[in-house]
Amino acid sequence: MHTIYTTGVEVEAMHGAAVTALTMYDMFKPIDKHIVIGTIRLEEKKGGKSDFLKSVANDLKCGVLVCSDTVFNGEAEDSSVSLIEEKLRLLNLAVNDRAIVYDEIPAIREKITQWVNGGLQLIPVIGGTGLSPRDVTPEAVAAMIETEAPGIMEAARQYGQQRTPYAMLSRGVAGFVQNTLVITMPGSPDTVTETMDALFPAVLHSFKVRSGKKH
Repeated sequence: MHTIYTTGVEVEAMHGAAVTALTMYDMFKPIDKHIVIGTIRLEEKKGGKSDFLKSVANDLKCGVLVCSDTVFNGEAEDSSVSLIEEKLRLLNLAVNDRAIVYDEIPAIREKITQWVNGGLQLIPVIGGTGLSPRDVTPEAVAAMIETEAPGIMEAARQYGQQRTPYAMLSRGVAGFVQNTLVITMPGSPDTVTETMDALFPAVLHSFKVRSGKKH
């Protein structure tokens, strides 16, 4: 059985095998009254998240940056950071730093530059990727990126589009600033969860590619 979805399908595959076995049992029982269904078990699975996790480095230093006027001013709470922390924890990665800044290009660039110079290697940037006048995160980050990775956000938008037509409105960008992977995400907790599900852990393979170890 083969799938392109993001969840493991071994249970579904075993269920399909069981249904097939029952169908064959029903067909052959008039011929052989002693026919039985044997053990159904998983022999092997390849290509799932567990395969990616085998090659994921667990020593990456991560920082999560929230770009939001309302959160910075204390007018709203942000739960997206905790969602990202939990997703990364499942990958044996920890968030080393977190920060909130205004929706202002200089503030965004200043914090990213500080973290890049401080040795952080993965920076999810939350918020400011839409079409409102204050959504300036793509402009702030795009000018800093030295190695673009457009496929990352293409994958995120495609994944989101399967769930809401509004995913097409995200202007998120991604790429490397020196040796730091910066990924911008929409601000709502639901879209943060979807983006993490769409990209991780596969996106972490980019660090192996950057190191020259492609396999």
